[in-house]
Amino acid sequence: MHYVVLVLILLLAVAVSGMIVRILPVRLPLPLVQIATGALLGGALGVRIPLDPEIFFLLFIPPLLFLDGWRIPKGAFFRDLRPILVLAVGLVVFTVVGMGFFIHWLVPSMPLPVAFAVAAILAPTDPVALTAVRGSTPLPPRLKHILEGEAMLNDAAGLDLFRFAVAAAVTGSFSLSQTALGFVWMATAGVGIGAGVAFACGYALRWLGRLGGEDTGVQVLVSLLVPYAAYLATEHLGGSGILAAATAGIATQYVNLHGPELSATRMERQAVWDTVQGVLNGIIFLLLGEQLVRILTADVGAARHSAVVGDWTLLLYIAAITAALLALRFLWVWASIYLGRVRGDIRDAGVRLLLVTVAAVAGVRGAVTLAGVLSLPLALPDDSAFPGRELAVVIAMGVILLSLLLASFALPQLVRRLPATPQLAAIGDERGARVAAARAAIQRLQSLRDGIEEKDEAADVEREALDYLLDVYRRRLAGGVGQGEDRVWIMAQTEREFHLDALAAERDQLFRLRIERQIDDDLHRKLVLEVDLVEASLRTED
Repeated sequence: MHYVVLVLILLLAVAVSGMIVRILPVRLPLPLVQIATGALLGGALGVRIPLDPEIFFLLFIPPLLFLDGWRIPKGAFFRDLRPILVLAVGLVVFTVVGMGFFIHWLVPSMPLPVAFAVAAILAPTDPVALTAVRGSTPLPPRLKHILEGEAMLNDAAGLDLFRFAVAAAVTGSFSLSQTALGFVWMATAGVGIGAGVAFACGYALRWLGRLGGEDTGVQVLVSLLVPYAAYLATEHLGGSGILAAATAGIATQYVNLHGPELSATRMERQAVWDTVQGVLNGIIFLLLGEQLVRILTADVGAARHSAVVGDWTLLLYIAAITAALLALRFLWVWASIYLGRVRGDIRDAGVRLLLVTVAAVAGVRGAVTLAGVLSLPLALPDDSAFPGRELAVVIAMGVILLSLLLASFALPQLVRRLPATPQLAAIGDERGARVAAARAAIQRLQSLRDGIEEKDEAADVEREALDYLLDVYRRRLAGGVGQGEDRVWIMAQTEREFHLDALAAERDQLFRLRIERQIDDDLHRKLVLEVDLVEASLRTED
């Protein structure tokens, strides 16, 4: 089947799976529906999608990690950088060592270097899978940021250790010093090149914008290309392209903070990236489902043969490895909380235990694990088959599915048992920021009004408009400080709901006017956009 047709089929399947989730009588996590849809494509419909791991990493991983780095709150990220690194690096190393020996003990037919390679590719969690299975379940802010930061950074650590383990399995030799130096170089190059590419592209666009004006389309296009540029440049120099993509996302946010941007650029870029994120996430889970069918039909028999076991034994292997991963993660998070002396933030022992359990269950494996294990070589240098490859692929797929199922159904139940605000609050004072912004707006409007010296009709209209806006901001400012704040807040919420109802009526009328041909398309789009923008600004307060 032609690649263009495959792409169109995948895009259609993403859209269909999204609609299915909304019309199902039972609420199911979107990833599970998409995996089932992918299995239907690969099984009943016979669609075969060639999954080249290198192409997969290039097309999917850089933009998604770039977006994670871009959108993660930077204040919270750097505030919690220590626990994030403890999980993203320390837990990965702990998992590789512990699971490597455990897998070799559980499956003696798998050589120790291959067992370490499987452990390394099972170690990183998947930010895409975590976000998807969590859905609208609200995690505590600090825990959410730590898990997002961990999932963003541990891919680099796990994949780099995976490469070293595969090299040891292929060559039969291993040097701890060379591995450590290589790991340091990959991390350093990834951070340096990723940040450099982001700053270079960002400031080049700023310079061009000052010369000839800002082009929204170019801005959005370059933002889509930055993660690929960072990834390819770093991989070419032997660094970690995954870490470079995530770092480029973090750096891009700081570039955007320095230098004005058109509001249209920000809105269109967000809309484009939201669409890209949804499409890529959906295709990843569709590929998981399609590959599941292929693995069940092609690799299970070879896995049974290589391990000299039956189907039930394979299932027991998968369950035992999944349970061991969960136990190691629970133990590491628990030790990190107690040895790191952060238990004072959470005084209730039951809440601490529940938070550790949530963090352990949230360690979902996903597409990175599957693509990594599929990148295992087919043969050794002497042309003999790579030992245990089919078994490793079956184990990885089984662990992915079990971790997704566990998180999809257990995580929402666990999170609902958490107190409303069990941990540190988000950085920043929202009310103070609103007051400061309102005061700045009042000062600017007052200066504009004082600058009007004419006394004609046009000047009177300007003064009236400014007086109205000044009154709006003064009422907003009065609602942010002083007495009766709860009443003012309730009134503001009530006013917002009434305003949303009014906007809905405006929109309905505009569509009615267009249907009746009283206005044309251009005017209709313009007026509807104005209503949509006001509504979007109101809904951001939810």
